[in-house]
Amino acid sequence: MANEVVLDLNTKMEKTLDVLARELAGMRTGRATPALVEHVKVDYHGALTPVNQLASITVPEASLIVIQPWERSMVGPVEKAILKANLGLNPKNDGIVVRVPIPPLTEDRRKEIVKVVRQRVEEARVALRNERRAGVDRVKEMEKDKLISKDQQSRLNDQLQKLIDNYTDKVNRIGHDKEAEVTEA
Repeated sequence: MANEVVLDLNTKMEKTLDVLARELAGMRTGRATPALVEHVKVDYHGALTPVNQLASITVPEASLIVIQPWERSMVGPVEKAILKANLGLNPKNDGIVVRVPIPPLTEDRRKEIVKVVRQRVEEARVALRNERRAGVDRVKEMEKDKLISKDQQSRLNDQLQKLIDNYTDKVNRIGHDKEAEVTEA
């Protein structure tokens, strides 16, 4: 029962880390990456569908993304969806594929992106702290219900703290790596 709290918390913190990594992967860094466009929603026969579910996305060079829809009729809607997503990208449609050139970032835009990265990292840290608080509350409740002793409560709280320290370090490292990637000239 006591280990369930730690395992549950570990799982939730891992999900928080995955969400942060996914969010940061989709941020522009001046380099082409499929993550920039793969979650853009396209109207596919009345249903909003992510681009990666109706086209292949390739990066033939560092500043170009090529999207090849599996149905030719989707080339126009994919182009419109990317424009509508307000990513600051200007796709070009040749009737077969959509080419998305990635313009170089200006220094001001880099600073804005770094601010957003820091904000996302702080949001992830807050989420981790909230998860830890929920875990500590569960441990207190277990001690109150006499399911565990005071010593076990103390040990579990120490484990939870080590867990949050570990995940906070991982979040900080992910944020630092993304900042370095963005500020690279």
